[in-house]
Amino acid sequence: MSRATREAYRDTLLSLLERHPELMCLDSDTGLFNAEHAAAAGDQYLNIGIAEHNLMGMAAGMAACGRIPFVNTMAAFATSRALEAIKIDIAYNRLPVRIMATHGGLAAGHLGPTHQALEDLAVMRALPGMTVVVPADAAATEAFVEQSVHLAGPLYVRLGRKPTPALPAAPAPVIGQAQTLRQGGDVVLASCGPYPVLACLAAADVLAAQGIEATVLNLHTLRPFDTETLVAAARPASLVVTLEEHWRSGGLGGAVAEALAEAAPTRVLRLGMPDQFVNEVGNQEHLVTHYDLTAERVVKTVRTALDTAAGPGRGEREDRSAAGVPVLT
Repeated sequence: MSRATREAYRDTLLSLLERHPELMCLDSDTGLFNAEHAAAAGDQYLNIGIAEHNLMGMAAGMAACGRIPFVNTMAAFATSRALEAIKIDIAYNRLPVRIMATHGGLAAGHLGPTHQALEDLAVMRALPGMTVVVPADAAATEAFVEQSVHLAGPLYVRLGRKPTPALPAAPAPVIGQAQTLRQGGDVVLASCGPYPVLACLAAADVLAAQGIEATVLNLHTLRPFDTETLVAAARPASLVVTLEEHWRSGGLGGAVAEALAEAAPTRVLRLGMPDQFVNEVGNQEHLVTHYDLTAERVVKTVRTALDTAAGPGRGEREDRSAAGVPVLT
């Protein structure tokens, strides 16, 4: 069943507002909440229009007075136009503001690069105390919104725009705990968000048919990062491949590489958007395919890396390893 993560958030929040009078919904004219939704929320809903910086300032003031604001805006505007307010008013003061950012990644591909958020995860996970979450389907979104009511400090949640398929049965999603969707000892495929996670699961099926067993991790929380689960999966593997709907700088691939470099040096190959602004117009599915954020690319990357590692230079690497020289395989 397909359902939009942003709609799952909206419906879950409307239910929570009825049970938690301290919650507030602050909107920026996103269209996600219509007149009927606003009427149901009563004085717990405010639409202040397209004024993202003011939106974050208002949320900070409410949070400082004991409320828990859920702020609705597009990811591109939250992490660029309103960044100063998020940094100084919210993160610096460790206030419980929930920044619910829709149209993450390439979801606004039809509107061009001004509305695409390909830097948001890098920006948000750099802020001290900011929890950063990327749900991969509607069910995870519902769980994270419920859990966020009792979460300390600020939260950034990256949501999509259109319906995306539900993940196969998996462990219950918990903020801060990676999900192991498949076990395998040869390689690790790590991703976050609907399309990358589904692509890694599909790639694991193809690789298994070729005799390569992959562990598939849904690293939905980029901060705080579940290094323990990642390291446990990476230690027996010869390769970790990350896939994300984000520029390769500073996002999931960066988080994985940083964690493994410190805790369990492993070869990491990062797949994501090329280091350029998007020059193609189209819907999200078209752009994901156009920029090859696909299962086929993951399979090709794994096979090329493993075939190269087993090539003519292998004896030299084994000699160096036997001599006590650190070697990444």
